[in-house]
Amino acid sequence: MKKTKSGKKGSRPGKPRDFGGTVRRLARRLRPQTPKLMLVLVFAAAATVFTVLSPKIIGEATNLLTDGFVAKTTVSAAVRAQKKALPEIRTLLSRLPENGEPAGLTREQTDALRSFAGLPDLSTLRSGGALAGGIRKMAELTQKIPKKYAEKAAFVSLSGLPKALGAIQRYGGNIPFGEIKRVLLRLLAVFLLSAFSTFAMQFIMSGVAQETVFTLRREVDEKLARLPLRYFDSGSNGDILSRMTNDIDTVSSTLQQSLTQIITALLQMIGYVWMMVSINGVLTGIVLATLPFYAAAALRITKRAQACFAGQQKALGSLSGHAEEMFAGHTVVKAFGREPDSIRAFEAENKDLYESGWKAQFLSGAVTPLMNFIGNVGYVLIAVVGGVFVTANRLGLGDVVAFISYSKSFSQPVSSVASIANVLQSAAAGAERVFELLDEPEEIPDGPGAVSLNAPRGAVRFCHVRFRYRADMPLIEDMNLNLHPGDTAAIVGPTGAGKTTLVNLLMRFYEIQGGSITLDGTDIRTIRRGSLRSRFGMVLQDTWLFHGTIRDNIAYGREGASTEQVESAAKAARADRFIRSLPDGYDTVLNEEASNLSQGQKQLLTLARAILADPAVLILDEATSSVDTRTELQIRKAMNVLMKDRTCFVIAHRLSTVQDAKTILVMDHGSIVESGTHRELLAKGGLYAELFNSQFAEAGKKVPDKSGGIDISSISQ
Repeated sequence: MKKTKSGKKGSRPGKPRDFGGTVRRLARRLRPQTPKLMLVLVFAAAATVFTVLSPKIIGEATNLLTDGFVAKTTVSAAVRAQKKALPEIRTLLSRLPENGEPAGLTREQTDALRSFAGLPDLSTLRSGGALAGGIRKMAELTQKIPKKYAEKAAFVSLSGLPKALGAIQRYGGNIPFGEIKRVLLRLLAVFLLSAFSTFAMQFIMSGVAQETVFTLRREVDEKLARLPLRYFDSGSNGDILSRMTNDIDTVSSTLQQSLTQIITALLQMIGYVWMMVSINGVLTGIVLATLPFYAAAALRITKRAQACFAGQQKALGSLSGHAEEMFAGHTVVKAFGREPDSIRAFEAENKDLYESGWKAQFLSGAVTPLMNFIGNVGYVLIAVVGGVFVTANRLGLGDVVAFISYSKSFSQPVSSVASIANVLQSAAAGAERVFELLDEPEEIPDGPGAVSLNAPRGAVRFCHVRFRYRADMPLIEDMNLNLHPGDTAAIVGPTGAGKTTLVNLLMRFYEIQGGSITLDGTDIRTIRRGSLRSRFGMVLQDTWLFHGTIRDNIAYGREGASTEQVESAAKAARADRFIRSLPDGYDTVLNEEASNLSQGQKQLLTLARAILADPAVLILDEATSSVDTRTELQIRKAMNVLMKDRTCFVIAHRLSTVQDAKTILVMDHGSIVESGTHRELLAKGGLYAELFNSQFAEAGKKVPDKSGGIDISSISQ
């Protein structure tokens, strides 16, 4: 399995070093958005209030409906019972002598029968109070009259009578559809206001999240411009891109979605508890008793998920780096038939991401069912105890319905907080990777006394320069070099001799550890980097052209360059002819890889860009090594125009390209071991002669001339 730079297996997730510190740093990025966040909080509170109120209003509607139904059924039952029992009671009373008592009846029963017969007809009463009074009196008399007549007059149980009488007194014998309608309209208004508040909250939070991420991306982009070349040389381009895209996108989605969810969830938990307490304290205690179980489960899962999410983001960056590398070199991969190796490497990286990713997602997904299980246990207890309270007339059915709704709703924000906590792990892991980039050491800033160069002449001097990429690996120990304005120095030597390093030091891509480098007598460490680098023009072996028109790519060499200046530079670089042969000429759009041009054409465009920049010092690093001989001759003609009256450094492996140089510097192990003209160096028979002979010996072109050197007149270019 592929290992990381630390030597640990890539599949093993690394625990974030400082989760709390990362969250605090991310919170500081939100401080400029405080006014908008306050609005988000206001709308979140409003949405919560409306959401919390809706079950209570539904409970009110349920109570109205059930109470009205109880009142109507009780009145109907009483009317039927009265009509059923009254004829027989009146028949019995008609047979009794005045003030007489029938056999088998007590005086109390006889009086109760007479009172029952004297009750008003319930079907004719319209007042709720009169109906309630008549039904109460009828129920009381039913308990006193003989059993024979009481069975016919019975209409309601004594336990349910008080509630029924209260409902009858309020609503009469009808269901209060008018009040129910008003409650439902109030419920509709609450739903509409809740939806509006939620929309406003999400709308504002979207702006907050995007502005924060916009600032974060800008900071990363500016940071990349300030990072030294060492950082890019030691890291993967794909990993850097992953930090700027994948990791920041993770932070963005979390801010936009999870932050509002966690604010709403916390407010809802408070609101639900308050509403549950207002209904019944005992049932609320049952709900709150489940909270420790929620917390224990969430903390245990979150702790394990934290490391997994960190590993997931790290593996994603590694996979992005591999994909970017393989895409950039897909031609080489195919040419050497190394697709199986590339696939195996991808599978190893992908497996690392899979192993950390599925663990993180599994742990995150396990929160909801676990929270639901704990909530359902509490739900069962509430249903049982609530049912007991209803039968004991301590609560109404609508109150229990509302409470059950609140208890179910209460478990949702608790589950949301636990789930969001795991999502925050992913965001924190991504943010930590971004902050790691932002914390990277930057280039040494220009000192307060740094100067800008005006009209430099191009005199370059290296004086006892020392430099090491690593403290334990010496490279340049004592380099001395002196070039006058207009001189051309060709730098040659074996691979690893320090040729390109010399250029990196000259441009201050790396800082020297000893000695000094001066430009026109001024130490480059006292010159502003922007001013220093603007005085150099570079043409490299690897051409760099961006997606855009040819005109824009050439104009990149000078800000504000006119069309005439661009075309003049192209003509000087011998590029104007092929540009005009293209269908759109200078307006031809290059694709991302500039693959719609040949390598030689791309090199001519980079030469034109350098000519347009009009630098004081020119650096040509293997500028013709990747083109054919005919194109090389064309490029060399353009280079001669570019090099005229400029101090030039020409780095080359192909010694045929530097034979005409006034001075050739031979480097080996970071030091200049030889210098002179082509013929002088050949005559010395040193390292240069060895390198030159090795390049041409196999071709059978080594022909001694009269001076003892090599006659190059017969060597084909």
